[in-house]
Amino acid sequence: MKVRTATAAACGILATALGGAAAHLVASLVSPSASPVLAVGGQVINLTPTPVKEWAVSTFGTADKPILIGSVIIVTLLLAALAGLLRLRSRAAAVAVLVLLTALAGAAAVLRPETGSFAWLPALVAAVVGVATLELLVSRTSLLRPDHAVPGEPTRRGVLALGGAGVGAAALGVGGQTLIHRRAPTTITLPPAVDPLPPLAKGADLGKAGIAPFVTPAKDFYRIDTALLVPKVDPRDWSLTIDGDVPDPFTIDLDELLAMPAVERDITLNCVSNPVGGPYIGNARWLGVLTRELFARAGLEDDSRDPDLQVLSTSTDGMTISTPLTALLDDRDALVAVGMNGEPLAAERGFPARLLTPRLYGFVGATKWLTRMTVTRYDEQSAYWTERGWATDGTVKTQSRIDTPAPLARLDPGRTTIGGVAWAQGRGIKKVEVRVDDGPWQRATLGAEADIDCWRQWFLPWDATDGRHDLTVRATDRTGAVQTTDTANPFPSGATGLHSLAVTVG
Repeated sequence: MKVRTATAAACGILATALGGAAAHLVASLVSPSASPVLAVGGQVINLTPTPVKEWAVSTFGTADKPILIGSVIIVTLLLAALAGLLRLRSRAAAVAVLVLLTALAGAAAVLRPETGSFAWLPALVAAVVGVATLELLVSRTSLLRPDHAVPGEPTRRGVLALGGAGVGAAALGVGGQTLIHRRAPTTITLPPAVDPLPPLAKGADLGKAGIAPFVTPAKDFYRIDTALLVPKVDPRDWSLTIDGDVPDPFTIDLDELLAMPAVERDITLNCVSNPVGGPYIGNARWLGVLTRELFARAGLEDDSRDPDLQVLSTSTDGMTISTPLTALLDDRDALVAVGMNGEPLAAERGFPARLLTPRLYGFVGATKWLTRMTVTRYDEQSAYWTERGWATDGTVKTQSRIDTPAPLARLDPGRTTIGGVAWAQGRGIKKVEVRVDDGPWQRATLGAEADIDCWRQWFLPWDATDGRHDLTVRATDRTGAVQTTDTANPFPSGATGLHSLAVTVG
């Protein structure tokens, strides 16, 4: 009986796997986001309450997406095993489970704005292939033959059928994934900056071991977004539309955008989900077109100061972000960026173009895979994060972080270095201070300031003595405001508090 039960469950799992792999292959040709696992995962993200999302980011960090996909796959396979077991008693019940699975996937795909008019097709393929494969495997393994010598024990032909289903699922899955990767965007040639920045100021990067480099390499830049599958945008098909409450709405393609005057800016970008002392922040040299130039072309001047006006920007995958219109028209130099650290944007960073708004957290100013910017009012349209209770004002708070030594590090007695980064975008960092245990605040040495919209490195030599020590850092901005000691979680407008860690010496 145990053999028969295991064989039935295996039939259900392999049938579902083969159906899902076939659907993934079809989705790679139609719309990758319509692949059942990705479509369901995307809807799970949309329906997940904000506190759960915050918990996932704080617990799993950038591994949250693989864990989500893995969880969807596990639940699917458990239901697939149930379908196989039900087939021992009722064909209709088994088929009903498989059809329900694929119907949910199909509905999730159809509801995704970027999946297109054939979003239902992969789910249909999954249903047909899954049901047909289950019947074939049940027949080949003699599960329903009472005259079989050992009921449920697969014959040689049955073993071959099960193995063939497994190999087929793997082959179709790999084939689909290969086709998706081949949809990679064509490279672009960046235009020269009409306002190029000079080389990085001497001393901006102190070169101290353990401190985050002043310029974050693109490959190391944090990634927090809702896209389970990174959009692969063909630059030949890309366009940007500026519409809504503007006198002269227009649409331009990438060639037209690249022909506009491009500027370089050093800007630190950070995520509102970043906890105190967290890793979701990076600094880069960006190349792009000033948003105020684009809105001027649409007939908006920089005196449009109505605080109730927003720009609802939309990604190619349907994600929406709400940015105060004033932030895209004033002198902070918000960009539609096309380059990062001298190279075109990587797909994970928003290729071919993204919004970048200094002094605001990414959730209100850094739309990746940008395709539309609509001027509207906050009470008329809501963005993705606004609908989930996050603040509309995402101004970056003054923060500082200890990079070295690491938390719970064991150090040798004697001279060592405490160091890290601090930021107060739009205000600039005036000083950074460090406290050891309950001692006095000691002023750290600052790296050179490249721009008030960039972080600054800092360090403090420390004569470490035996024992356990608590290290705490605080920053003061150029207005004289000291970083608050009040502790707040990232939701709804960014974390606050002082970064502190413990080390052991000796």
